[in-house]
Amino acid sequence: MRLVWQLVTVAAVAFLGGQGLMAADGEPWVMLPAGLATAALALLVYGAVVRRTERRTVTELSREGAGVAVGWGTALGVALFGLVVVNLYFLGYYDVDGLGSRSEAAGLVGFMAAAAVTEELLFRGVLFRIIEERTGAWTAMVLTGVLFGVYHLANPDASLWGAVAIAVEAGGMLTAAYLATRRLWVPIGLHFGWNFAAAGIFSTAVSGNGDNTGLLDATTSGPALVTGGDFGPEASPYSVVFCLLATAGFLWLARRRGHVRPRRRKAAPVDALTTLSR
Repeated sequence: MRLVWQLVTVAAVAFLGGQGLMAADGEPWVMLPAGLATAALALLVYGAVVRRTERRTVTELSREGAGVAVGWGTALGVALFGLVVVNLYFLGYYDVDGLGSRSEAAGLVGFMAAAAVTEELLFRGVLFRIIEERTGAWTAMVLTGVLFGVYHLANPDASLWGAVAIAVEAGGMLTAAYLATRRLWVPIGLHFGWNFAAAGIFSTAVSGNGDNTGLLDATTSGPALVTGGDFGPEASPYSVVFCLLATAGFLWLARRRGHVRPRRRKAAPVDALTTLSR
């Protein structure tokens, strides 16, 4: 039941926050505080429900070094998406026409903060963590990665290949970041940095959500096989390659730190005759 309670509670915050952000669409200076408030409330609710259902300290949200971890994750997310855009730019598939809108970019900070926090709490904090206890890290990574890809099929202009790319990129990289640190701060920062770079800096579609205006007034064109088409550069092979490299790095760090946990084995049954003979 802890899985159910944790999922339902965090999902409720995500849903209500999402409704508020949709109502504030077109009002970036309302979206900014609304999104940040949703993210903060989700963190508080997650901590409370985990403490209540598992009766433990919520170490995955330890405050020590949280700001630095989120900062490093954000920087890495921006850098990775920047590498994707740079490659598209040199191929002639990404053009910058000038400066975009700072106010729209500010609104996207709130929107992407809410999305990054709530999705990481749901998929890494609840689903991966609890499934890992039963199946081990590798099976849990595959299962939650597939679920994360399927989840994005509900987005506008979603595609099957886009969902597969999300499952491989985010499902692998963000879970590996959690394994490497055993905390949620780096995955949250990484998720936010990637999404904000896509929409708030480079003004591209994010997982099928287009019409984003960020700091740059830019257009993406060219073959969908390379650019990701309407789904956005997340469906580009460049994104898959760069995220897989980041995943490999995080997994190497996780193995080195001894953070990859095997499947929890059931206790062997006790032989009654042996017990009586002792």
